[in-house]
Amino acid sequence: MKEKRERVPVNWHKELRLLPGYIVVILWVLFTFVLLGWVFAASLSKTADIFKNRVFSFPTGLHFENYIKAWGASNVSTFFTNSLGYSFISCALLILICAPAAYVLARFAFKGNKLIQTSFVSAMGVPVIMVVLPLFSVIARLNLLSSTWSNRFVLVFLYIGINAPYTTIFLTTFFSNISRTYEEAATIDGCTPSGAFWKVIFPMAQTGIVTVTIFNFINIWNEYFLSLIFANSDKLRPVAVGLYSMISAMKYTGDWAGMFAAVTIVFLPTFILYLFLSEKIIGAVTGGLKG
Repeated sequence: MKEKRERVPVNWHKELRLLPGYIVVILWVLFTFVLLGWVFAASLSKTADIFKNRVFSFPTGLHFENYIKAWGASNVSTFFTNSLGYSFISCALLILICAPAAYVLARFAFKGNKLIQTSFVSAMGVPVIMVVLPLFSVIARLNLLSSTWSNRFVLVFLYIGINAPYTTIFLTTFFSNISRTYEEAATIDGCTPSGAFWKVIFPMAQTGIVTVTIFNFINIWNEYFLSLIFANSDKLRPVAVGLYSMISAMKYTGDWAGMFAAVTIVFLPTFILYLFLSEKIIGAVTGGLKG
């Protein structure tokens, strides 16, 4: 027999004090929905309807051909595929490299541990623009921009290097919140330290790993400056640089409806990630896993 839950009375005094915050959040949500709704509606309209501010009325119907044209004729398919490849490969390698490093920093006391963590935190504060010219000079001297595959390797390598400090510090904090009793139990069962990490701790840190992967995916997906410098052809460019080139071409083509269709296509992956994995993100950021 199910127990009846007692109804907790509403504390109206507390709720009234929070009312300004509620109003700000509601206004921000409405603004975001209207803005995204306008972009989506514009992607299904004609350019003439956009300039006449009739995107929500659809006087000439829905134009799904804007998406077909943007995907093919505007090279969105190439930019989209490039970004997916860069993002997935970089995120996977970041976890394989940074998760063991973070575990060692969180669990083992050795000389230089604090120095390494401080160095990672300091690296997070270095702007990319300060290191891009020395990086370009070194990579150009090594002749790594001469072929398509070496150029792709350079981009993935740079994405990993730029995001490694943040990923390592995030996971170090997350691993620190996991109780050591799990490793002790694994050691009693005959696991080595590396075995305990991969078989026990790594699966338990799924929430933190998923969260940091989502943040890394979004950072790499939206990255612009490095791609602009190191991706020297349309075959290599990700979506951020590709969209900029499309916007620059608008003054010659005037296909604004196609551009908004391209923007919607580019926006969808990050939107879907947040939509389906928002609970994991909130859980990791607000408390993580405590043992």
